[in-house]
This record gives sequence, C-alpha cells and structure tokens, in this order.
Amino acid sequence: MSHPFDEINRLVQAALSHAGASPDQAHATALALVTAEASGLPSHGLSRVSMYVSHLKAGRVVGDAVPVIQNQRSSAVLIDAGNGFAFPACRMAIEEAISRARQHGIAIAAVTNSHHFGMAAYHLDPVADAGMVGIACGNSPAAMPPAGGKRAIFGTNPIAAIFPRTGHPPVSVDLSLSEVARGKLMVAADKGESIPLGWALDQDGNPTTDPKKGLEGSMLAIGGTKGAMLAMVVELLVTTLTGAHFGAEADTFFKPQGNQPQLGQAFIVIDPKALGGDAVYSERIEALVAAMLSDEGVRLPGQRRLQLLAAAKQTGLKVPQPMLDTIRSLC
Repeated sequence: MSHPFDEINRLVQAALSHAGASPDQAHATALALVTAEASGLPSHGLSRVSMYVSHLKAGRVVGDAVPVIQNQRSSAVLIDAGNGFAFPACRMAIEEAISRARQHGIAIAAVTNSHHFGMAAYHLDPVADAGMVGIACGNSPAAMPPAGGKRAIFGTNPIAAIFPRTGHPPVSVDLSLSEVARGKLMVAADKGESIPLGWALDQDGNPTTDPKKGLEGSMLAIGGTKGAMLAMVVELLVTTLTGAHFGAEADTFFKPQGNQPQLGQAFIVIDPKALGGDAVYSERIEALVAAMLSDEGVRLPGQRRLQLLAAAKQTGLKVPQPMLDTIRSLC
C-alpha cells in the first residue's frame, strides 16, 4: 500500500518532535529522510528514524540547536551546527555558498559540530536550481581502515557533485567511498539478510557475509588503496579546516549511547559565469552527455533518483508495515 509523501513526512516529523527536536530541526530532518527513501536510498531514509530518535533521547543530538556562523570571509564561511542534526546547518551552508558564489564566482561553506548528513546529493539540488556547479563531502564515524591497515580510522566519507543542465534534470553523482554505504549493512541486518563478500570485514579483519559482524568490524574501501586515499582527503577537508571530530573520535551511529559526533561537512559552489560563461558551460556539458547517451545502455547519474522521487510525490511511498508501525509508535 502506498502512502502520500506528505503524510509520511508529517509522521517522521512528529516522531522527531516527540523525542525533543525543535520544529525547524524536525522539519528539515524529516524532509531529508523521506526524500532519501522516496529517491530509492532506504539506507539513508526511514531506516534512520529510530536511530535519530534514540540519539535525541540519549543527548547525542541537541534537539533545539540553532546553527550559527562561526567564522567567515568573502567567499568562505564556517557554520557551527551546535551538535544538532546536520540538515538545518547544511541548508544554511548551501544558502550561504550560493549567495557568496554569485558575488565571488566560487564559495566554500563548511559545517562543524554536526551529525549524519544523509544523502550527500540531496544538499546540492538547490545549487543546480541556481544554475551552479556543486560539490559536497562529509565524514562519518570510523568504518574503514587506511590502506594496509586493519583498524577503522576513516568513515565511509561520501562525496557528491552536481552539474545543472538547461531544460533537463542535472547530472548528479553521489557515492560513498566504501564499497557500499554502511547503511546497506544496517538494512540487511534488520531484514536478516546476508551481504556479498567484499563489502565488509569482521572485528578480526576477516571477510564476512554477516551484516551484523560487518557493522561491528569495518567496511572495505571502494577501489582498495585508491578509495582509502580519497577517504583520507575527505577526512582532512572536513576536519582540519573546521575543527570537527575525526571519524575515529565519533562513536558509532548504530548504538543509542555514545558521544555527540561533532562531524564535519564541506560544500563548494561554482558559478559558471565566473569562468568560461554559461554558453561555454552549456555547450560542453551537452556535448559530453550526447556522447555518453550515444552508447546504448548508458544512464546518466542521478536520473533514477529524480525519477523515483517524482513518482513517489505523485503516487506515494510504499513503506513496509513493520517500519510504519515502528515510526508511529515513536510518535
């Protein structure tokens, strides 16, 4: 049975509010989670509601936090999330970055003292709507070892990029730097399913098909050493420039008890007008898209996400009854 997008959004918002989130924290967070679910990314969707509620109740998230600008220059700004949910602070960061990029051609907005920021590409949709190019990245609790290591140091550290197109949906790339997002192990564990070899290691560093052992152990980096190096780049970008915690300093998200994660995110926004100009940008991206689509079977990244989201807003979301019952119980 399908349920209207707005109905599920109100339900999640009510669950977060009941646990202590302010209206703005609950609104921004619920919209992000339901959008991820509707976009075909359940690992960052409704499966996170119970986790977020438990973090509120345990004090790992400050429910009434209000993000504030901590430091700034002309094209750079640092926002303190105040240990609240990431979404209000990330929304503020994107608004600041777009405004500053219009004036200066490029801007970076970073967030510190933050929480899980969900689907990275979600934050960049307003950037494409503004006709600009965007890059997003963030760290997360330690889940991957560095190249050659066994102890988890880096998070799965997602990175996303968006490129607008005139008259067409944007090209949107979103990837975790682990072989798969850690949330997929959480979903598999909840369903009692196994995972493929090559996704995770157990606590002893052995390959495992048990998602619970993988959650207790570590994830494998995408592309081996190269993926681990990229994870280190993200880790450094969002911590050394902001003062945020390293992933290894943040307790796992998958237990209610733990510290306030105090993670970091960074968003870079570029206005094509400041470089080759809109005409050059449009000609170049359409030439590449045409070349890609001339090869049968190629699908532009981000298109499926947008199609699923549009369909869900029109016809509703299919939510498993046990999950719906759990969310209702949290209200």
